[in-house]
Amino acid sequence: MILGIDTSGKTASVALFDTETETFYADSTLYTQKTHSQVIMPMVKDILNRAGKSMSDIERIAVVNGPGSYTGLRIGVSAVKAMSFALGCKCTGVSTLEGLAYNNVAFHGTVCAVMKARGELVYTCTYKSDGYYMEQLCTEELKSRDELAEFLAFNGTEVLLCGDGAVDFFTDYRSPKLFIAPPHSRLQNASGICLASLSKKEVFPDELEVSYLQKVKAEKDFENKLNKQEE
Repeated sequence: MILGIDTSGKTASVALFDTETETFYADSTLYTQKTHSQVIMPMVKDILNRAGKSMSDIERIAVVNGPGSYTGLRIGVSAVKAMSFALGCKCTGVSTLEGLAYNNVAFHGTVCAVMKARGELVYTCTYKSDGYYMEQLCTEELKSRDELAEFLAFNGTEVLLCGDGAVDFFTDYRSPKLFIAPPHSRLQNASGICLASLSKKEVFPDELEVSYLQKVKAEKDFENKLNKQEE
């Protein structure tokens, strides 16, 4: 039994997946303006109650570890570490981009996850789906939208776009080879995290780390301070 958690963006999402029967016992996704720390644990408790399960039934916890909201990621990973320690179970970190792709795993072909970063930059990665498994085709990157458009154009195949940056990209770079995921599978969802985690390594909670794909503000400020001192 896998508990999946996603706190990487404006959606807070939790899912409970039975790997033996490939059944989602429950899932809940909330588009919220509240801090994830206010909603994520009540959501976990709620889906367990609705599914007739308890915390002791959880054998592994899968959580998004980046990229995404710095605060949201830290909240999700910290909560999962605490639960994993308490339950004595292992956990799995899953890329936000791969989780988005797995929301659309039924699409046979190329899936590109596009998440807003800042300005014209996006977090992105491209995958190939056989309808059941996602093969990663490139490294996860922080790149400009123009660079992504050029990459997809040279790819030469039809591409399904997903993520919170998908709509703007689809609108601004229209092409007969670009398609956009439907609203229910476009944004983050813990169901995709559960599915993506099946091919990931289990780790102990103290080994779980966040992957931002770019430096956090504190690191940038520190580097700027050092550069000024050197000048």
